[in-house]
Formats: sequence, structure tokens, C-alpha cells
Amino acid sequence: MARPIAKDHGAKRLHILREAARVFAEVGIARASMAQVAVACGVSKANIYHYYDSKDALLFDILDSYLSALRDRLVGLDLVDLEPSSQLLSFVTEVLLAYDGMDAEHQIQTEGIGVLAAAEQQVLKGYQRDMVRQLSGILQGAAPAHLVSDKARLTATTMSVFGMLNWFYMWNSSADRAARESYAAHVSGLVLGCQKSYS
Repeated sequence: MARPIAKDHGAKRLHILREAARVFAEVGIARASMAQVAVACGVSKANIYHYYDSKDALLFDILDSYLSALRDRLVGLDLVDLEPSSQLLSFVTEVLLAYDGMDAEHQIQTEGIGVLAAAEQQVLKGYQRDMVRQLSGILQGAAPAHLVSDKARLTATTMSVFGMLNWFYMWNSSADRAARESYAAHVSGLVLGCQKSYS
């Protein structure tokens, strides 16, 4: 008979994911061990293996959970009744708000995706492409023509916006909501060619 799933299975899994992400970010994925994750979670290594049979399985679940939720949050924004400039502001604001409290998960993306199996990489990169596609569509309607007049410029502008948002995360991860909203307005202003205050 299969072992029944404990009532707190989901909560324990989320706890493991958050603590493991922190360990991977602090130690580095290559150097981190399941034993270190177990210590951080306050459980035995055997208990960790009850949830994940390998470090790669744990890493994939961290990134899959984080990126799928981020994708759903951004792609699911209701932008239909907004002017193009407001769509851009809404999107970049939501990105910065979504990053709040997710420093470790965000930090391990680049290294983490690269060490996973090809099929798992494709799943995670698919989430990223969905978010890039969403922003590209917004920029086509909002940004000046010289920034999005062809595919190469549209791609460069799209990735530059994400670059600015990631810069803010790297240097201002403890920023409050007001600071994130202010910087979002600043980024939108830069892209649209209008003056936005940032403090």
C-alpha cells in the first residue's frame, strides 16, 4: 500500500524549496550538498530525500515553482483597458514587486538552469520566453519607433528593460514598495523618452 501524503506535505515542500534556494545562493549550486540543505531546513537528510531523490530534482522544483509563478503573474496582468504607456508601467512595476522576497530564487537562475538536463532547461526557458514575449508586445505598442522598428531593436530594447530591472534587484533588493514603484516609473520614462522622477 502506498504511503499516504501527510497533511502538511505542501507546507514542508515549500519550506524546503525556500531554504534550499537560500543555501544554493549562498554556497553555490555546485558546492551545496543535500546535507547542507537538510541542516538549513532543520530536518534529516533522509527526510530531504523523501521529497527529492537528487539535488538536480530539488533545483528544478525551485526554479520551476519560481519561474512558473512569475510567468503566470506577469502574463496574467489585465492590461486590456490601459493605454500602451500604462501597460508598460504596469508590467515593469509588477516585475519589481514580484522580485520582492525572492532574492535567492532569482539569483540562482543563471547557474541553475545551465546545470539541468536539456528537457528541464527547455521548460524553464519556456517560462522566460513567455515573459519576454509579453514585454516585447507591450513595447511594440508603447515605445518610440526607433527602439522597436525591427526585430533586432525590439529584442535589444526588451532585454535592456529586463536588464535595468535586474540591476535594481541586485543593488536594491531590500527596497520597499514605494521605491520599486518609483524606479518602475523611471524605467518606463527612459523607454518612452519622457521625464520621470526617481528618488
